[in-house]
Amino acid sequence: MTLTRNSFLPLVITRGSDQVAISSRFEVRNDPAVVRNFGSILVEYSKIVPDGIVAFFPSYLYMESIVAAWNDMGILNEVWKHKLIFVETPDANETSIALENYRRACDNGRGAVLLSVARGKVSEGIDFDHNYGRAVIMFGVPYQYTESRILKARLEYLRDAYRIRESEFLGFDAMRNAAQCVGRVLRGKTDWGLMVFADKVKSLLPPERSILKRSPALCTGGQAGEASPVDKPIYHRDCIKSIYGYGPDVVQALSCNPNENQTGVSLWTLEDVLKAQAKQRALAEMDIDQEKAHHDEDDEYGDGGITDQMIAELEMEE
Repeated sequence: MTLTRNSFLPLVITRGSDQVAISSRFEVRNDPAVVRNFGSILVEYSKIVPDGIVAFFPSYLYMESIVAAWNDMGILNEVWKHKLIFVETPDANETSIALENYRRACDNGRGAVLLSVARGKVSEGIDFDHNYGRAVIMFGVPYQYTESRILKARLEYLRDAYRIRESEFLGFDAMRNAAQCVGRVLRGKTDWGLMVFADKVKSLLPPERSILKRSPALCTGGQAGEASPVDKPIYHRDCIKSIYGYGPDVVQALSCNPNENQTGVSLWTLEDVLKAQAKQRALAEMDIDQEKAHHDEDDEYGDGGITDQMIAELEMEE
């Protein structure tokens, strides 16, 4: 897919407005300061982001505890002043009803927030194109449940067979799942939105940062390798200030209806294109060689060789 313009802005928030580090780690996930900072992020973005916001949590249990704490703190009441709130549940019918009402709220201009779970139905099979997903907020890192016997057996196999460390596999899996979640906001080259990661992400794999370093030139108009919101995580208040100061220009530039046939900015480098072309040429040559070998195996009796009917006719002539 190519992008016709600067269409997304990734942001990483590592600290709240009170300078407390935010994280979904087991040791601090129930800390009132962390829960309050998560809620403050949702309140601030519900004020400035139009239409729909999709928020993802690592698990259903963690989402339930966070929502209950937000209700006691009065954070949900603040969000309701700006947008409606819908919650994904393990029940498929309830989730379908919530999605239908969420889309209806976005269509009529009321705006809505959908609280969902990574590795759930919303993150894997639902597209939030255009006004249904103007921002995606990832609360925490979606690590797998490490006490699962199946996961432990898989980690043991990877360690013994391929010498892959547990931290590397869990970090890569969490990074892949987080990318799948935030990818809900960008479903076409004419779409646009925000991608917010609210967590300390220092524990993820170093190679994945090389992937993130390629995005600034595409999302912020800079050159690859320059400082960007992804390379330099910012505080919550600085993030909101940047959105307030940068927001009107972004909305004016992105909300215009571009030409869908316009040549976009490719996600591939020149080296990637040359490698893909070389691979296509190699595959075409292999097909030609296989077809030539198939013809060489045939004899003068035709492409199918000697058939049973030909053998019978030869025996009759003898």
